[in-house]
Order: sequence, then structure tokens, then C-alpha cells
Amino acid sequence: MAERIGLNTIILHGKPKISAYAAVGGSMEGDGQLKGKFARIFDDDTLGQDSWEKAESFLQQAAAQETLNIAGLEPKEIDLHFAGDLLGQCSASAFSARSLSIPFVGLYGACSTMALSIAIAAMSLESGFAQKALAGTSSHYCAAEKQFRQPLEYGGQRPPTAQWTATAAGACLLEEGTGQPAAGVPCVSQVHFGKLVDLGVVDANNMGAAMAPAAADTIGGFLRDTQSIVGDYDLILTGDLGSVGSDLLRQLLLNDWGVDLSDRHNDCGNMLYRADEANEINAGASGCGASAAVLCGDILSRMARAELKRVFFVGTGALLSCVSPLQGESIPAVAHGILLESR
Repeated sequence: MAERIGLNTIILHGKPKISAYAAVGGSMEGDGQLKGKFARIFDDDTLGQDSWEKAESFLQQAAAQETLNIAGLEPKEIDLHFAGDLLGQCSASAFSARSLSIPFVGLYGACSTMALSIAIAAMSLESGFAQKALAGTSSHYCAAEKQFRQPLEYGGQRPPTAQWTATAAGACLLEEGTGQPAAGVPCVSQVHFGKLVDLGVVDANNMGAAMAPAAADTIGGFLRDTQSIVGDYDLILTGDLGSVGSDLLRQLLLNDWGVDLSDRHNDCGNMLYRADEANEINAGASGCGASAAVLCGDILSRMARAELKRVFFVGTGALLSCVSPLQGESIPAVAHGILLESR
């Protein structure tokens, strides 16, 4: 059974395992740093649909179906489906889940949703409420820009702090664990749910600065709760702070917690696109699909090959709405962490 340690960290003694996973993406994502690591790439970002929103639903459905295909399972064999996205009322996930007909739990954590969905799926397995659970999320550049900023036709100039919302989705299948990390099979051994942190950032084009304080609070709190140090982990992976937020995170951890991330840190926002696309993507990738694609397309595979054995994955989310910045609200942020281990 689960056990709480410190203030906010939960140990999952059953160690639910991630037995299958898949990432899908658009043409820009498929030509980035993770080229060749996607289960499926769509050359047309409309995915054959007649709206950007329908395209995102299809994208998330494709990630879920690819994961089930890898596992050799039918949707009816899955007990629970946890998913969320950036669109109003998690509509992309809802319409995707409609086609799968699995008992569905919709979640909203903005760009932290991949970590959030895995964390809650793992806890449902640990508690015995499910034996197999699907966790996933998605984002689509055009759908997100239309909702949170301006339609693409507006042609507004993007500031240097802006990040590029990934057209991508990821999904994981979680199953009951044996209490020990298995060789080549990543498991979820600890969960740390973050607090809302709001330092007053009001610029919707500077998500990295808004989310970095929440990431620092979660990483510092996790290290405190577990009485561990950065060197105990092969990788501390955040997503998606981008270049601006990553620099700020290192400063905050050093100044407020005395923690030096050194070379053990990377951010999903810096790992998805090619460096020569910097003029287009500005400060890096963002969106629920960015961390989902990096985790399901790269990190879990590296853990299966034993290149990485202990990864603390921290999903970061800016919890603004499409109207809150226009009403003068600052941007609250949250970061949820999961410790992934393999033997």
C-alpha cells in the first residue's frame, strides 16, 4: 500500500509498471531531435480532419491506440482511462475517449497533465481499484494558439520568451507491479503532487517564467521529503519550461533550496525541436504533448535499455484560462513529480 513521507511525497510500494507506451506527432515534431522515436508521424497537421480541435482528438486517440497495439490489448481489457488536454473542458480528450469506450477520468493540469495522469493511474493501481490503466494527453499548436492567443491568420509577432505548442500526444499503459523494479520495465515508485505557486507573472507569452517557481518548489520539496540529493538520480526531467524557464529554475533552486541541478537536469521543452529552428520556436516547446512525446518517445525507451535507471519526471503546468490574462489575473502554476525506476 501507499505510504506518505515528508510533507507531499507518496511511496508506492507495489511499484506499478509502465508496460507499453507510444508517442505520435506532427511533421515538425517528427523532424526534430526525437526523429525516428515516434510510433507514428502525421505529415498533415490537420490529420484529415476539418478542424484543429478534431485533429487533436484524433492525435490523442492515435497515441492511445498505438499503445494498446504494442501491449496486444483491446480497449475492453483496460479498467480506467486518465487523460486531459488544453482545450476547453478537456474536449480533445473527451472526444478521443468516446471512441475507446473505456471508463474515463478527465484531468486538467495544463502542461503537467502527462505527469498528473500517470501519477493518478499509478495510485489507482496501487490501491487495487484497477489492474490496467491508460494515461495520456495531447496538444495541437493551431488549436492552442486559437484558444489562448490569436488565430494563426492574425499573424501576430511572437516575443523571444514565447514557446511553441507541440502538435503531439503520448500514452502509457500501467499495470500492477510486483513491488520491485523489473529489468527493462519502468515503474512508478513515488509520486509528489505540487502546490499552486503564483509569483505574479502576467505575460501569457512567458510560460517558462510562470512555471519555473512551481517546478523549483516540487523538486526542492521532493528532495527534502526523500532526504535525497540530485546525484541520486540519473535525470531530473522538467516539462515544459523551455530555455527561459530552465535558466530560472536553476537559479531558484540554488538560491532558495541550495540545490545545484548541475548536469542532471534537462527539460522537455529543450529536447523536442532542432536547435536550428530556434528562430521559429523561440524559447522551446510547450503544450501537454511536448512532455508526453519526450517521455513516451525517448525517456521510457532509454529506461527500458537501462541507459537511465532513476528519473524524476516533473510535469509543469500554467493554469491560466483563455480569458484570465485579459481580466488582469496573474498566472498560477503547478508541478507534479513522479519517480520512475527500472532495474
